[in-house]
Amino acid sequence: MKRFKATISYDGTGFSGYQVQPGERTIQLEIEKVLTTMHKGEHVRITASGRTDSKVHATGQVIHFDTPLSIPPEKMMKALNVQLPRDIRVLAVEEVASDFHARFSVSGKRYRYIWDCGVIQSPFRRHYTVETAGIKPDVEKMKEAAQFILGEHDFTCFCAANTSVVDKVRTVHALDFEWHGDELHMTIEGNGFLYNMVRIIAGTLWEVGTNKRTVENMEEVIASKSRDLAGKTAPAHGLYLEKVFY
Repeated sequence: MKRFKATISYDGTGFSGYQVQPGERTIQLEIEKVLTTMHKGEHVRITASGRTDSKVHATGQVIHFDTPLSIPPEKMMKALNVQLPRDIRVLAVEEVASDFHARFSVSGKRYRYIWDCGVIQSPFRRHYTVETAGIKPDVEKMKEAAQFILGEHDFTCFCAANTSVVDKVRTVHALDFEWHGDELHMTIEGNGFLYNMVRIIAGTLWEVGTNKRTVENMEEVIASKSRDLAGKTAPAHGLYLEKVFY
């Protein structure tokens, strides 16, 4: 039995998220369907670094699966891409040790969030960036507020209330902003993220940038450990899982 690690990219628009759900089109379902066909009807289960919500995209999600087939990695990649729908692509496949685990071996992740601040949004970007109706935030203020997020904290304030996770301490290593034309990109890197954490951080920093809250308020929000004091959860379609570190 071999264990393969695959790096995958997907357009989240047409999916109800990563994880298998009855009656829904999901990334896990589509990949497992193809693998099961390749294994003559025997179900092959894949494990991802973490699940992504409906409409969330990935440019560097990682999965692993076990196979008795003696196919070299590059041929496995080709076979998957030939059969997968066009909104999922396998970017790389490699054979790994049997103790590698796509989820439990993770040392960190990087996400990207994109706002389109142009006066008129291209209809071709509507599923991939969040429209701001021409509003351009004060990015310097967002950068200042982001300093309070860096480091190790209990991030309860940036976690969806409906989660079963008990330990909410995480470390954020980097949080940056950069303009790409009229698009504002936020990148965030850390050792792990809570449910909706990146989207709530994006929503809260956006409020700082549009003068709906002060820079200093960010420190109070984190100290409060209260979800109610943080900003709105930013829309799902602006979020990308960019890289998983091992």
